[in-house]
Amino acid sequence: MERLPFKTVAGYGAGDFACNLAFSLSTAFLLYYYTDVAGISAAAVGTMFLVVRLWDAFADLFAGRMVDRTMTRWGKFRPFIMFGAVPLLFMSYLVFHVPTSFDSGLKLIYAYATYAILGLVYSLVNIPYGSLASAITQSVHERAKLVAARAFGAGIGGVILTFVVGHFISELRGQKALIQGPEDLVVYQAAVQSVFTKVTLAFIVIGSLAFFFTAWACREAVVRTQPRISVKETVNTLRSNKPLAYLCGSSFFYLIGVFAVGGSTAFYAQYVLGNIGLIGIITLVNTGITLLITPLIPTIIDRFGKKNVFQYCGIFTVVGGVGLFLAPANMFWLVLLTLAIKGIGASLINTVMFGLEADTVEYGEWKTGKRSEGATYALFSFTRKVTQSIGGAVGAWALAIGGYIAASAVNPSPVQPESAIIAIKATIGLVPAAAALIAMLIFVRYPLTDARFKEIRNETEARKLALLDEHHEDPADFITPDHRA
Repeated sequence: MERLPFKTVAGYGAGDFACNLAFSLSTAFLLYYYTDVAGISAAAVGTMFLVVRLWDAFADLFAGRMVDRTMTRWGKFRPFIMFGAVPLLFMSYLVFHVPTSFDSGLKLIYAYATYAILGLVYSLVNIPYGSLASAITQSVHERAKLVAARAFGAGIGGVILTFVVGHFISELRGQKALIQGPEDLVVYQAAVQSVFTKVTLAFIVIGSLAFFFTAWACREAVVRTQPRISVKETVNTLRSNKPLAYLCGSSFFYLIGVFAVGGSTAFYAQYVLGNIGLIGIITLVNTGITLLITPLIPTIIDRFGKKNVFQYCGIFTVVGGVGLFLAPANMFWLVLLTLAIKGIGASLINTVMFGLEADTVEYGEWKTGKRSEGATYALFSFTRKVTQSIGGAVGAWALAIGGYIAASAVNPSPVQPESAIIAIKATIGLVPAAAALIAMLIFVRYPLTDARFKEIRNETEARKLALLDEHHEDPADFITPDHRA
């Protein structure tokens, strides 16, 4: 319950910065890379996103179980972060390095294999990282600082992607219209491949240093009476956790809209606005909103409560999404305004949901007496991965349904039909608006306000003190390895 030192808050933010060097790179650019650089069809990529991201979801459950079984002298969570950092970022390099010598079939197999392994390693790092927040502090205000730092770290990662990757890719895609034959296409694809190779290699170094800073700065402070829990105890804890169920149900729909947008942004800039160079400004608006809103999140939570923020900020997504679909391409100021409105909702909701998840850990412990950070966060992340799978597939399938024509040796610079333009606009505007509306309706029944959370937390901690007194136990038997150190 003590105030967290700055290094802990900054260290926790560095963890999501590092995660996003791998995660956001694939979210923002992998659809484009597979279709326009590796030469895989949009329909095949859509199916692959569905299959592999479903695999990722089950990998989260596996990782959650591994966390709940683990207790070391470094704690439950930090070993996964320390030893998984380099393998995770190296797999990101391999994902964006499809061999040009492969035929279309081998390219697809390679894409499936590397993307699936990336998802598994990401789960083994991200599930412990996400679970760590609930073990650092039980203060509502201090947890708000952690989730805000997490969002800020992700935002900084977005800035890097915008000004480094996005800048170079925008310049190269601007030259795509000059392609006149198969030889020009090969040169173009080689230039784009060179950018992704250099960036992913640099991210191995930068991301690993950020992960190691997280492991050094963050300590597990929550008292636990049981270092490991069985599968049966885990299942019982999750089954009785109603707040987690409502959070996952609401997040399921909201995030489908979020992930559908990710892969469509580059296509929106190129084919709707007619200038691929505008992707930098679009991404900057989204990232800028996050960076502006994030420092205010602890104050916003103190004023309105996490439940109310999550419940009603979807209105920004609905208004912004519908406005973005209707905004004429020649009114770029209106496009940016609707993007900013939509971004306010996305920034607040996507940040607050992590604070809500941490609170559900306390609810599960209060209900059953068993603390299961790993499995609780894994189920929440499982929901996110399923929505990532569906949302990513929606984006790719929308292109296919709209008749999107991918670049090829026969047609290196295709003209897109009007149906493809409408599909892109619907994916980036209407889909997130409809998803946010459904999410708000589901979340009405979420029972855990901040006031109720504090009551539950205090009751649980009182039980632990009573247990110590009843059995005349040494308090050192009930504290984390970080406390002993």
